[in-house]
Amino acid sequence: MADGIDEHDRAAESAHGLAHALAQFLVRHPNALVLTGAGLSTASGIPDYRDRDGVRRGRLPIQGPEFRRSPAVQRRYWARSMVGWPVLAQARPNAGHAALAQLEAGGHLGALLTQNVDGLHQRAGSRAVLELHGNIHAVLCLDCGARTTRAAVQEQLLHDNPQVALAAAQPLPDGDAAVEPELLDDFQLPVCRVCGGALMPDVVFFGDNVPAARTASALAQMEAADALLVVGSSLMVFSGFRFCRLAAAAGKPIAAVNLGRTRADDMISLKIEASAERLLPAVARQLGVAPLPILTMEEKETS
Repeated sequence: MADGIDEHDRAAESAHGLAHALAQFLVRHPNALVLTGAGLSTASGIPDYRDRDGVRRGRLPIQGPEFRRSPAVQRRYWARSMVGWPVLAQARPNAGHAALAQLEAGGHLGALLTQNVDGLHQRAGSRAVLELHGNIHAVLCLDCGARTTRAAVQEQLLHDNPQVALAAAQPLPDGDAAVEPELLDDFQLPVCRVCGGALMPDVVFFGDNVPAARTASALAQMEAADALLVVGSSLMVFSGFRFCRLAAAAGKPIAAVNLGRTRADDMISLKIEASAERLLPAVARQLGVAPLPILTMEEKETS
């Protein structure tokens, strides 16, 4: 103990100061655009892609062009997804998601862009959400374009591949999992219930571009915003980093809440290295906003 203040008190005082700094940033910029990444969802049990230095973990991800042309790549994807899906399906919004929804409802935020595909922002109550990379809970037919739910595809996968259903595997980001190669030999691909065509999750794979209309909407939101707040993203992927470049070019201040470095550290005026699920609720409390109910998947789909 020093000067009558123990380490716990010092930590609490520091946390309060960080929350106050971000709260004042939002007071000065009530129409801030929020950009979120995988680091926000780790507290919901969903692994992220990168370490604190922004270096990608594990093997290279499946590329969109190779997925569409190769049944072997599709088998690898769907087998791994089948085993990893329960982690993502059972994930619930954490306190960080909830606080962003509260801040939006209280008029302290503008629109919200997310690089995540988990749908947790909507379940937490956020309304103005644009999913840059799509939503893993929806699946498209590559032949006829019919849409179905990922939950329905999981039922088909479990029915047709009971040998894979029993496999133990390490969870990976976005419902992926490490699966032994021999399990792929007899794996049955899911097919469209309308035309029998190949299925693909409704997400932007690596190697693919964000759809032009979605990009245009996101750019318009950045133009209309008075600041940018980055939460849980290293910004190593250009689809997110571009918004920092746009904000900086327009003279709009940037704040970031992220554990570790980001690609835009030299552009950020307020950088807070803290867990979003701890910091953001404190910001919401300082701004006096009320909590919102967390929706189930069924409630979200009907809201």
